[in-house]
Amino acid sequence: MNTRYIPALSFRWLTPLYDPLLKWGMREETFKRRLVNQANLQPNMDVLDLGCGTGTLTVMLKQAAPLANITGLDGDPQVLSIAQNKAAQGNSNIQWVQGLAFDLPYPDQTFDVVVSSLVIHHLTASDKLRAFQEVSRVLHPGGWFRIVDFGPPFSPLTRLQSDVMKNLEEAADNFAGRILPLLEKAGFHAQVEAQMNTIFGPLAFYAAQKFGG
Repeated sequence: MNTRYIPALSFRWLTPLYDPLLKWGMREETFKRRLVNQANLQPNMDVLDLGCGTGTLTVMLKQAAPLANITGLDGDPQVLSIAQNKAAQGNSNIQWVQGLAFDLPYPDQTFDVVVSSLVIHHLTASDKLRAFQEVSRVLHPGGWFRIVDFGPPFSPLTRLQSDVMKNLEEAADNFAGRILPLLEKAGFHAQVEAQMNTIFGPLAFYAAQKFGG
């Protein structure tokens, strides 16, 4: 199986540019705040930020729900180090774990909510499905998997952007609308709750509930 790991911005030497690019180029505050609100975290929930990167979303989740148990997981030790420093500056009590989306180091039914921001387009089609199956495994029945990532175009401008960006890493599945079928194949009721555009193309907010809720 293809388990190729792609770091932030594809190349490790670009990692320091990741936060500024998201902030200024992709309206990071807007889409991550919307994702946090849609997650609707409650006290004592066990929450996983899948592919947490430099930890911006993870810290936002903790700030929104201080009594929830927040874990940030990423396969890249370099960005995890940045995330840990970011959390320490805000005195945020977050658990940081190195691991891969398609091989999660947790027992079955560990989490109430899993969130993911701009991670899925890094994965091959087979690894997308494996990751979704892993998320289903570690979620409680009825638990939620909430994703923001590139999605299908919804206007002439986003169709043009998608044609240009579909060759980015493994993003063709996203722009072609294949994420929902993969989520459903992995055991979720799934839908797109909202869409927005960025300079790099359309984003979709996916809400997927594990069967059994």
